[in-house]
Amino acid sequence: MDDDAYTLRPIGFVRSPLRDRRDAPRQAHEGAPEALLELAPEFAPALHRVRPEQDLILLTWLHLADRSTLQTHPRDDTSAPLTGVFATRSSDRPNPIGLHRVTVMAIESPTRLRVSALEAIDGTPIVDIKTVIAESGDE
Repeated sequence: MDDDAYTLRPIGFVRSPLRDRRDAPRQAHEGAPEALLELAPEFAPALHRVRPEQDLILLTWLHLADRSTLQTHPRDDTSAPLTGVFATRSSDRPNPIGLHRVTVMAIESPTRLRVSALEAIDGTPIVDIKTVIAESGDE
């Protein structure tokens, strides 16, 4: 395996009332609050044509994750069998990339988007944002 290092730099950060990892729901639909995506000013042009009610895929870097974890009990349920992290949604994993589907609720400024329920905690680095492609392939 190649040991080359790859560099990711955040394009912005999540601003959320969730301050502690223990307080964050495991999935957005389990009670996560709306959040603000705050991008660096140089990325404002990349938001051109993003609109309210649009669904986006948000990629984050789960900066507080344990990168040495390779197996876990899903949902921290010790009665569940030990499972490889690649077969789970655990945030603890070798490369802790978070994958979140959100809906744009409002565009608050050229670099700030208010989004629907997001389980990421305040200060989580944003790696990328992608549009959701309609299943018909029309977009």
